[in-house]
Amino acid sequence: MGRIDMAACLLAGGMLMAGGATAQAVTAADYARAAGMLGDRTAPLVDHLVSGGQWLDDGSLVYREQTDGKTRVLRFDPATGTSAPAFDPQALADAINLAAGGKGRPVTAERLPPMQIKRAADGALVLTSAFGPGAFRCDAAGCKAVARAASGSEPGAPSPDGTREAFVRDWNLWLRDVATGKETQLTFDGQPDYGYATDNAGWKHTDNAIVVWSPDGKKIATFRQDQRKTSTMTLVATNVGAPKVEQWKYPFAGDKDVTLIERVIIDLSADAPRTIRLQMPPDQHRSTCADDIVCGDGWEDVQWARDGKTLAFVSTDRGHKSATLRVADAATGKVRDVYTETVATQYQSAPALDSVNWRYLPESNEFLWFSQKSNWGHLYLHDLATGKLKRQLTSGDWNVTRILHLDAAGRRLLVAGVGREAGRDPYYVHVYAVGMDGGGVRLLTPENANHAATVAADGKYFLDVYSTIDSAPVAVVRDAAGTQVVELARADLTRLKAAGWVPPQAFTVKARDGKTDLYGQMFKPSHFDPNKKYPIITYIYPGPQVGSVRSRSFQPAHGDHQALAELGFVVIALDGMCTPLRSKAFQDSCYGNMADNTLPDQVAALKQLGERYPWIDTARAGIWGHSGGGNATAAAMFRYPDVYKVGIAESGNHDNLSYEDDWGERYQGLLETKPDGTTNYTGQDNAPLAKNLKGKLFLLHGMMDDNVPPQSTLLVVDALIKANKDFDLLLLPHARHGYGADSYYVMRRRWDYFVKNLLGAEPPKEFELKPQS
Repeated sequence: MGRIDMAACLLAGGMLMAGGATAQAVTAADYARAAGMLGDRTAPLVDHLVSGGQWLDDGSLVYREQTDGKTRVLRFDPATGTSAPAFDPQALADAINLAAGGKGRPVTAERLPPMQIKRAADGALVLTSAFGPGAFRCDAAGCKAVARAASGSEPGAPSPDGTREAFVRDWNLWLRDVATGKETQLTFDGQPDYGYATDNAGWKHTDNAIVVWSPDGKKIATFRQDQRKTSTMTLVATNVGAPKVEQWKYPFAGDKDVTLIERVIIDLSADAPRTIRLQMPPDQHRSTCADDIVCGDGWEDVQWARDGKTLAFVSTDRGHKSATLRVADAATGKVRDVYTETVATQYQSAPALDSVNWRYLPESNEFLWFSQKSNWGHLYLHDLATGKLKRQLTSGDWNVTRILHLDAAGRRLLVAGVGREAGRDPYYVHVYAVGMDGGGVRLLTPENANHAATVAADGKYFLDVYSTIDSAPVAVVRDAAGTQVVELARADLTRLKAAGWVPPQAFTVKARDGKTDLYGQMFKPSHFDPNKKYPIITYIYPGPQVGSVRSRSFQPAHGDHQALAELGFVVIALDGMCTPLRSKAFQDSCYGNMADNTLPDQVAALKQLGERYPWIDTARAGIWGHSGGGNATAAAMFRYPDVYKVGIAESGNHDNLSYEDDWGERYQGLLETKPDGTTNYTGQDNAPLAKNLKGKLFLLHGMMDDNVPPQSTLLVVDALIKANKDFDLLLLPHARHGYGADSYYVMRRRWDYFVKNLLGAEPPKEFELKPQS
């Protein structure tokens, strides 16, 4: 790679030679220009940008369109082909501000918060926002807050008709009538750490109720969660006087006892609620979709029949090597095993986690199953009575990523998929129609771009917003055959480009094997000079459930990648092997060796890019990442100390035996002790390698991080001290995993660290970086 020692480049004044010239001091004006590339500054500069599409039950589409930094909420009617304001925005803003009672920042008609929208029986729109306060009803007469009866404050899981909510109180499940506030206790034997519907994956713990309502609202599927023997996590707050302690159950990889669930059905059809316990042993707290029992759209591994008489669910073993589809009789609790798939590594029901691609179809005595048994993720139709395969619905060297719509009567699916269209970026998502009785797969979104689709409940239309990282989004409505019905909007980047924005550049390199194509994105300064030499910074997230590239769609900002580049760097993000959305073998190449962290591919990419572009200085290579990326950053500094000279490791899970069970056990395997006393986790942690550090390492962690506990970073700190290594450390007393209010301070410190130690310049002292108001 032609690397040279970093110290040899440093001059007495702390400056560093770059392309034959001494690097100039980085000024406050440079930081201000960089800050101008952050998303809260660049997003308002995109005009005619469509987002937040939601289909209503009358077939209309509600969506947001931004222009001149102002947002309109519009409603498109496919019958007329026209759009009009969905409601009076000033009336809604007034109603929200009145309900807020002066708390928080007032909203305006031109900057309404994102809201979930439903259509009431009389045609009015009911809007709710995650940012509060409450729900609002908008009709021809205006908008007003929806009155809510006085009741408990626990968050509720609404029934299908929205009239009732299930919630958890004192470890039991309760029911709340939304109109009257009347509360009914449904279970009575819940006890601490052995309660009903409780939401706790260890790394995430909320007051939400985990339930699935039957379509008729007469039954609730849930569980009793047994955490009595699960390990306890303890965090100690920073405050004046006696410290406050937070404790909750947190299972660790390798623990003898972890959380179990006992599946139950609550029958509400009789005069008194009745609890039916499924006739089976306790299940592992596992899913086919994530390191939590809950997926992106809820508890998707549980699905009711339309008549509510039976319930299908998938049981996953502790190591995620097998998934069993089971069907329960809702009246008796009797359970029948239907189908099991067992794999050598880990089973998932979508190639990228957070969604479920199996479906329960009792009306036709069938079920859809997702499998990567061919090395690619495809859909298979099975007989529900026997479990036997009826037909494979999709095939080939590509992946179905998500079922977007299932038309059981029409025997047709709409699915999202990647990698099927030759000559295109294999990560681009397209939409396809798939016949359940044969007939092949048909492309519905022909444009060579990344497509984000939102399908109407009846499947007749879908919103398609397509773009690339360097082309503006186009929003269209298509019918079920893929025919474009209307172009809603074509985003305009004129003002964004006038502000100095430049798009990232896509690139391709070969993986560690010298054969496999890897795809990445490169960010260069807007004032890029090909005659200069630029240090290169790698942003890393090693998977296995996602990669380093944030998006293949247009984004006005990809985190602070462009902002960092503005300070005089080339910034890259590369999806190495061991990440999803390619073949199963591609993702599994690091199974059982998570310490790989895609680093051999990252190093190979640096070498190739340095040879390809003379303006990249691979002798000055930095790396940073958060969470799994923090782990990978420290690993890069310890395993490749002659490659990476500066690293910033934020909130890393540096030892997966000190992290929650469902992460490490899914991808590293269950803890096994070998004859020599070592385990399959030996050598996977970063602390034993700390003695290898040569460059500059900055470790950060939030002291109230309830996802990755602070001890994970402190184990590395302890090892560095024992190895007599210099390093930098920032502990954020009140920060959780995502840093929250400290995020902009951390970002500024990140810029400072790279400017000083990789660029060799002095950053402006204590530049104030804060969110755009």
